[in-house]
Amino acid sequence: MVPLTGEPLALDLLNTRAHTPDGEIDLLDSPDMFREWLSVQSERLSPMDTIDAADLAAVRVLRGHIAEAVEHARHGTAPPEAAVRALNEAQRAAPPYRELGWDGTAPTATVRRAGDARARFLAELAEAAVDLLTGSAVTKVRGCEGPDCHMLFLPAHPRRRWCSPALCGNRVRVARYYQRHKD
Repeated sequence: MVPLTGEPLALDLLNTRAHTPDGEIDLLDSPDMFREWLSVQSERLSPMDTIDAADLAAVRVLRGHIAEAVEHARHGTAPPEAAVRALNEAQRAAPPYRELGWDGTAPTATVRRAGDARARFLAELAEAAVDLLTGSAVTKVRGCEGPDCHMLFLPAHPRRRWCSPALCGNRVRVARYYQRHKD
């Protein structure tokens, strides 16, 4: 499965679950699939050197809370209290701080996070979700109109209907063509 990427990070995380012709796929089902997704997100997330079953389970739980919060917020309703609490707790577990340094010519500041690798990673994901949820764009998030597709996206164009014109868009167009010409 090639995940839909290039959306806000929180949506890219939600899109790690997909419906394919072969059934449901979850990129959090195995460390190898998750590593592939992480490599695509390497510019936006801190690396995780090791990934074990507990890491995947923690990301799955956080993804569930993000999904609930986004679903409610995109429809203009309050996210469930449990989802809000989980996002806040994930961020508090690894708060960011600015580390002062020297590059040889001038002072520098680098953002770092306290906490272990899993806590830092979950905090980054939770922070990305909070950024999406508190921005005006959250009400513009759409679900793909393709049959059995669960992907979410933030349309750059108001007429965008599918996660991918080449995949879901093409399936819908082929089905319409078939319906018109089947007799």
